[in-house]
Parts: sequence; C-alpha cells; structure tokens
Amino acid sequence: MRSQPLKAPEGSPSDVERIKQESNYLRGSLKEAMLDSISAGIPDDDNRLLKHHGSYLQDDRDLRNERQKQKLEPAYQFMLRVRLPGGVATPEQWLVMDELARQYGNGTLKLTTRETFQIHGILKWNMKNTIQKINTVLLDTIAACGDVNRNVMCASNPDQSEIHAEVYEWAKTLSDQLLPHTRAYHEIWLDEEKVIGAPETGEIEPMYGPLYLPRKFKIGIAVPPANDIDVFSQDLGFIAIVENNKLLGFNVAIGGGMGMTHGDKATYPQLAKVIGFCLPEQLYEVAEKTITIQRDYGNRSVRKNARFKYTVDRLGLESIKRELENRLGWSLAEAKPYHFDHNGDRYGWVQGVKGKWHLTLFVEGGRVKDQDDYRLMTGLREMAKIHTGEFRLTANQNLTIANVSSEKKKILNELIEKYGLTDGNDYTALRRNSIACVAMPTCGLAMAEAERYLPSLIDKVDKIIEENGLHHEDITIRMTGCPNGCARHALAEIGFIGKAPGKYNMYLGAAFDGSRLSKMYRENIGEEEILSELRLILPRYAKERKEDEHFGDFVIRAGIVKETTDGTNFHQ
Repeated sequence: MRSQPLKAPEGSPSDVERIKQESNYLRGSLKEAMLDSISAGIPDDDNRLLKHHGSYLQDDRDLRNERQKQKLEPAYQFMLRVRLPGGVATPEQWLVMDELARQYGNGTLKLTTRETFQIHGILKWNMKNTIQKINTVLLDTIAACGDVNRNVMCASNPDQSEIHAEVYEWAKTLSDQLLPHTRAYHEIWLDEEKVIGAPETGEIEPMYGPLYLPRKFKIGIAVPPANDIDVFSQDLGFIAIVENNKLLGFNVAIGGGMGMTHGDKATYPQLAKVIGFCLPEQLYEVAEKTITIQRDYGNRSVRKNARFKYTVDRLGLESIKRELENRLGWSLAEAKPYHFDHNGDRYGWVQGVKGKWHLTLFVEGGRVKDQDDYRLMTGLREMAKIHTGEFRLTANQNLTIANVSSEKKKILNELIEKYGLTDGNDYTALRRNSIACVAMPTCGLAMAEAERYLPSLIDKVDKIIEENGLHHEDITIRMTGCPNGCARHALAEIGFIGKAPGKYNMYLGAAFDGSRLSKMYRENIGEEEILSELRLILPRYAKERKEDEHFGDFVIRAGIVKETTDGTNFHQ
C-alpha cells in the first residue's frame, strides 16, 4: 500500500513568518534600528530578526518597576551568544570574551547548556564593537539563536581525547556547513559591502529558503558511555559508535526537545528516537536532509507546535524516516548497540592520551564571576595567559581546561590555590549535578528565579542529603525559570519549572543517563513545600534503594511517580 504524501499543517502563517518574509534575508531594518539614538531598544520586528544574529533584546527586570514610576523606558540591554561548535575555545578566545564581558557586559560570563558563551548587559551602542572584537579571534554569533540550526554540541569527556578530537571536527564541520548563506550578518556588524542583487538570485539560502525554519533546530553528538550533551534532547542527535578506539559512524536519533507551555497539553518535552546508523562521511547529508524535512513540513502557523519533535509525532517516526531516506537516495543502516551510564561531567584532573592532563572545574550555574575568596573569573583569566591547550565548555555549564602538560599542571594548581578555585569534589554530588538557566533578572520569559535561587535551595536540600548519608550519591537536579527548557529540566531526576515568583512545578523520575523524561509530582509549590516533600522522599531512597539504583529509577519503582514512557504522555 502506497503511503500518503506528507503535508504541513494548514493555517495562516504566524507573524514571525511575515517578519522573515519581509526581512530580505534577515536584514530588515536592523542596521537603521541599531543606529537610532532615541531609544536603547529596537522595534519588535527587528528583535525577532536579531535572534538569527545571535542576540536578544532584554531589560533588567530588577529595575523595571522603578523605571516605570520614573516614566523611563525599560533598562534595555542585549544578550549576545557566541557560536562555538563543541564548546571548544582557545585561550586567546577566552581572554577576549573575558575582556568584552568586563568592558561592555555586566562583568560576568555565562557558560550555557549548549556549550557556548553568553554575555549579558551589553548596551545597544556597544553591540557592533563587541561583535567586531569577537570576530578578531575567529568567533562569530551568527545562528546562535533564531529559526536556524544552532550551536552544534559534542561530547566534552576529557578522558576520550582522540575520539573527542575526531568528533569535534565533525561537529565543527556541521556547524559551518549548516550556517545561513545570507551576508546580512557581515553587512550589519562587520561592515561588509552589500552584494548588489544577491538576495534576488534565489540561491542565497539553498537549504533554508527565504523563510528559514519554522523554529530553532538543535544538533548534538554524544560519545558513549557519556551522554553529557543529553543527546535525546536534541532535534537531531548523533551517537558515536566506537570500536577498538576507532569511530565507525553514528546512530541517528530524531525528534527531541525540552520546551513546553504551562497549561497547554498539546506541548510537551520529548526524547529523540534512534532510527538508524550512518557513516561519518554521511553525517552532513543526513543533517541537511533532516533539516529540509522540518523546513517543508514543520508548523508555521502555531509556533508553540513548530519544533521538529511535533513534526515527527504528527507525521509518524516511520514516515519521517522514509522521507529522509527518499531525500538521501539511500537507506540508513541498522542502528548499532551502545550504552550510556551517565549524563554528567567528570571533575578534577584526568590524564588522557599522550601524557596530557585535563581539569574539569565546577562552575555553579555556569556563571563565571569573582566573589569574595572565590575569584573564578580572575583565576581563569590568569590561566588563559599561560595555557596552551583548549578551554572546553561543557553542556552542564562547567569548564574543562584541556590538554595540559605535566609542567603546566603544576603552575595551574598554584593558580587554583591562589584564587580559591574548585573542582567541586568537596560539594555534595547533588550540587555537582545541578544546572540552572539564567532566568531573572535578564530573561524576559522567566516566571521565577533559577540561577540566583537554586544554589540557596541546594544549601537546604544538602542538609537532608547529609543526614541520610547521600553526600556522594549522584542525583541530577535542574531548575528553569519558565517551561522553555533551557536547563533541560525534564531530564533531571529532580526538576523544577518556574510557575510564578517563588513557585515551581516539581518533577521527579527522569533517568540518570538521560534516556527517560520526568513526571510532575507537585504543582505550584514554594520552598517550604519542596523541602517538606524531599524530607519524606530522600530518607526513603537512602533506606529502600537497591544496589546501584539511581534516584530517578527508585521514585518510579516505589510508586512515587508514574514512569513517562514518551513525551506524548508527559502530562498524564
């Protein structure tokens, strides 16, 4: 029986589709808006386009009410996100990002859950200078946000150096080859002269087309046994298959994504599903054809349902696989066996190949800043001045100082002691497995605190942890200020989604290796209720768990929450 042709959802295009259509390939009136000195902000249409250039207009919400009283416009500022495939940066690049954060930003760097840098607090008048300085060290911000393929992630596990290096090259290749072709970014920020007639050729965006994608698209490459990038949270995930220390190729997983909307059961987090295997040299073609399927059949009417996961669920996994293979002109091979055992980082010093050392530091909330006797930003700056390897930003908001010689290791240890830096091994395993999104005061979507609050909540939970002998027990805990999922809350064994100031939905039961979603346990609760629930559950876990049983598995076995077998029953 012949299958029915695939169709995109019916309905009028959303307003964002109009903005992209009228933008002349992401130009719009951005150049003029950034030169307008009357306001520190820009019009909404241009802000929508600005995302494709790697930035969002924000305002300091701590000051919002006071400025309203003074009849002043909001304290507008811009967040700038760098495209950094695989999270690998040179010491020179680190130093420039550090300098820009202090010169034009709010004096801190944010290490994101997609292995890249964010600078917050940039004023409109400083945006062009910031982007141009980033460009001097061969970095850019194009496609770090927006309806395109975003920063391509890859495993950062320091004890798999040779494989990591090979996988990183593939991640970098994907990131470069999947970039938009428009020269708008270069014209607006880097003063490249406009190529007359280029947009009219019809070839400026051979893959994306003039409307780009219905929503953002995320790709990540994992190297078992570490699922440190949460490969199943990606729109398109690649799982490296390694035998005898040789990369054979990649299992292909499609249709993951973490975001949802409160109260809308038609939205939900979802895990990508493995559909086959491809060779390394087939990686780009698989990615490109998958993206074109989402381009053609994604929902351009309702942005809440526009991610690729909804396209896969609506049309069916087998239909998408069949369409992919039709576009490829060849079939994926059968998926090969693999095994994940964790999705966290390995802290402290680890020796890799060729006698090189790797140091992974715990960076709480991914925020690089100085405070009292913990001078993280200054310490890393001094390290960058002498380091000759790489800085690897991890998907868990931590940092690996990679490829360090034995001689340099001694010097770095002296700097660690001098500036009070830590690998986190003195903390509870719960804290070391924590992630928080930015939330307040800069994210306009945040309904509650996350980065600024989670550490203090963990201070209180740690007391329960210690009382029950769980100091060294790895438990993932994550918090987001809204349901968009930047901290991948639905893959945490203990997860929190902001609902209102001081109120959160509490989720339990995700798998420690990132292979199962959580389930809502309590709705709209505050700190007192959170701690009350954990005072009941954590002692039970300590007493009743089986050998090597993770917390997420225990709460399901004990009947505390039901297992979420698929994103489509996340709300059930």
